[in-house]
Amino acid sequence: MVASLNSYGGVRLCGIQRFLSTEKQPRKSWVVWEKGGKYPNLIIEILSDSPPKIDRNLKKELYQNTFRTPDYFWFDPGTQEFAGFHLVDGKYEPILANEQGHLWSQKLNLFLGVHEGKLRYFQTNGELVPTPEESALTEREKAQQEKQRADDALAEIERLKALLAQQNRDSE
Repeated sequence: MVASLNSYGGVRLCGIQRFLSTEKQPRKSWVVWEKGGKYPNLIIEILSDSPPKIDRNLKKELYQNTFRTPDYFWFDPGTQEFAGFHLVDGKYEPILANEQGHLWSQKLNLFLGVHEGKLRYFQTNGELVPTPEESALTEREKAQQEKQRADDALAEIERLKALLAQQNRDSE
């Protein structure tokens, strides 16, 4: 996966086989000349079945020396291997993990880490950044809770109305 930051602060996430821009237009490659000569500011590589030397050496050198990509991460879903590098004076330096094993991305201002076998983003306080699906589910749950509260309030109003009506009949 490749992610880049555009000049507007938006994040573009790009997959191994396709690249996604903020406009959600799938592309099969990052074409530098179509990006005004801009290389990605962040690359997240999901390691493939290719020989380890290609992913861990050749591509790393390409991203360091040609792309000059400031933040580079790789993740192997099979082995859960996860590493990150930050470009310092033209050379990649390993990013040290925090207490939770998360790695800091200076370009995203977020941590990356493995959660339930998947690479995920984490806020500075350690909270998991929800996926769009998780956010939608949370919103649906909140809406259901609000509806239930409203239904309960209406039922209570009806109960109190009936009680008041009964008291009025009893006092007559």
